Amino acid sequence: MKFTSTRSRQALSASEVLVRGIASDGGLFVPECFPVLDEDFVKKLIPMSYRDRAAAVLPLYLDDFTADEIRHGVDGAYSGTFDNDDPAPLKEVEKNMHLLELWHGPTCAFKDMALQLLPYLLTAAAKRCAPGWTLVILTATSGDTGKAALAGFADVPGVKIAVFYPRDGVSAMQKLQMTTQTGDNVTVCGIEGNFDDAQNGVKAIFTDPEMRKYLADRKLQFSSANSINFGRLVPQVVYYISAWCDLLKTGKLKAGETFNVTVPTGNFGNILAAWYAKQMGVPIGKFICASNRNNVLSDFIATGIYDRNREFYTTDSPSMDILISSNLERLLYHLSGNEPEEVANLMRSLKETGRYQVKPELLAKLRQDFWGASCDDRETAAAIGELFREKGYLMDTHTAVAVHVYKKYLRETGDDRPCVIASTASPFKFAPAVLPAVADGVVPEDGFAVTQMLSDVSKCAIPGPLASLKGREVLHRQSIAKEDMPEFIRNFL
Repeated sequence: MKFTSTRSRQALSASEVLVRGIASDGGLFVPECFPVLDEDFVKKLIPMSYRDRAAAVLPLYLDDFTADEIRHGVDGAYSGTFDNDDPAPLKEVEKNMHLLELWHGPTCAFKDMALQLLPYLLTAAAKRCAPGWTLVILTATSGDTGKAALAGFADVPGVKIAVFYPRDGVSAMQKLQMTTQTGDNVTVCGIEGNFDDAQNGVKAIFTDPEMRKYLADRKLQFSSANSINFGRLVPQVVYYISAWCDLLKTGKLKAGETFNVTVPTGNFGNILAAWYAKQMGVPIGKFICASNRNNVLSDFIATGIYDRNREFYTTDSPSMDILISSNLERLLYHLSGNEPEEVANLMRSLKETGRYQVKPELLAKLRQDFWGASCDDRETAAAIGELFREKGYLMDTHTAVAVHVYKKYLRETGDDRPCVIASTASPFKFAPAVLPAVADGVVPEDGFAVTQMLSDVSKCAIPGPLASLKGREVLHRQSIAKEDMPEFIRNFL
């Protein structure tokens, strides 16, 4: 398996791609072809545990890793780290509406599914591609990636990690998770701006020739824990394949039948992973792209015009407060017939003008697979309250965006095939927004009092990783202007 950049023609191995994170031309790495899941392979997957499914699927892309390296990583990532050793349970909450709960890991968000595994993969890859060098993980976060990356890489030998987050653009619980992180090799810093500013700053540092020389002179190698790194995407592909296997195993789906997937979408990585699964043979019918008020993606699916020149909103689903969806670049590359020049031109237009428009034939391909709509905070709260009252199921604000948009899709299309909805975070990470949706009364100012009240109302236990934050010392108080990110990294190193 070889990988190429979305903006030029290269041929790198999986290990090289994971270590580099992003291409030197600013493009993202994509597989040159998609492995195919044949019928016998799928039959073997169905009775397996999640760990065994992961160990079977990952080598299809990571074929320069040894079987022992994959097995060691999978066992380390998914043994004793997720509730009941079941990383991705699939629950049918309403008829044909299955929530894929991806938040049972150590940071209570779906990013754990990849970021518990990525340190094992990266350290193995670095031994092959950069022996004796120190990896510098540089990450921008809209809230969940930061803590999951910090938890995965803290005190890992041969690694340093720096996380930038929008100072006023994450939930109080997300911020506390990051700023209390221990580890001799970690740093966390807020920036005066939004996630797009943090993400653009990280990309600029990655591709700055002076910074690359600064690192090379010190035997340091940048990599990323963002979904711009293909090492983040491939574990996410696994859980969509696993969800299909569970549908077949429980008889909710028969062989040959299709199902839909709904994903609350910001940076487009999670829904792209589902699309990759379809290219491998998973029978997904429609990809329902759920946006919050920052609806740049749903507008793009409707019009073929991607325009970030719009007001940026801070919402109750902050992990989706994004106007530049990096992983869309990968999809554009595939839908354009693997034409890097076309993608490079689109990305140049986005950088210079803040917008681009795709060709009609590409838009037609996009709309064959994708359907999009958005959901504001009022609708998010209504979706949380309705599902809790009717089914006793408590969900977070991001999952609620997906549920609202899925039900809108049902009303408008009548397509009632089984649907897998990515449930991306514990509701307790966003308790101040979830509590008013399920209970009347004044919301306490103290975050832990809110969390306890939500637990009392819902009769759901507060996840241990969140409960343990109470009383933890804040270790990272830095806040800088976005222009100062390169200097901050030099000082850290």
